[in-house]
Amino acid sequence: MPEEELMTWFEYQKRNNVELPEDEEYLTLVRDILENESVQSMRNYIQHGQTSCLDHSLHVSYLTYRYCKDHDLDYRAAARAGLLHDLFLYDWHFCRRQVKGYFHGFTHPRKALRNAEEQFHLTARERDMILRHMWPLTPIPPRYKEGYILLWFDKCCSLCETLAWQPGILTLRPRRVRV
Repeated sequence: MPEEELMTWFEYQKRNNVELPEDEEYLTLVRDILENESVQSMRNYIQHGQTSCLDHSLHVSYLTYRYCKDHDLDYRAAARAGLLHDLFLYDWHFCRRQVKGYFHGFTHPRKALRNAEEQFHLTARERDMILRHMWPLTPIPPRYKEGYILLWFDKCCSLCETLAWQPGILTLRPRRVRV
């Protein structure tokens, strides 16, 4: 894709009303990832409901980063692995050729890891977090606490993104509060 046609993450955010966290430390940790052409292409694939793969990964990344930062864990690895955990770059709804007949849930972590390793220098922790984020579908659990936190926020975001497009399921109702 010619460079002049590339839409930066920040232009995409403005055009599509995606909330980019106003957290300069977080943005500093992930700026190179957000501006990468392959990562930007994730906006072309729907992940859950009507949420793009890029938006899903941003949600997971930021929540994992915040939790890890608040609990004195490796928040840099959390932010970066969170953005890269679904870098498989195909429409998983129609993916028989890419997964060779296997279920996408079993195969995409390895594909995401391969794609991430081709474009970024990853730490051992980041590699483990990307590869194991689908546990227990993948047989080996994460090695690090940050990996469990990533898989937890991945499941939570996936559920919310999927159910948000089902009328009435995530309707918020005010509670009566006794004073």
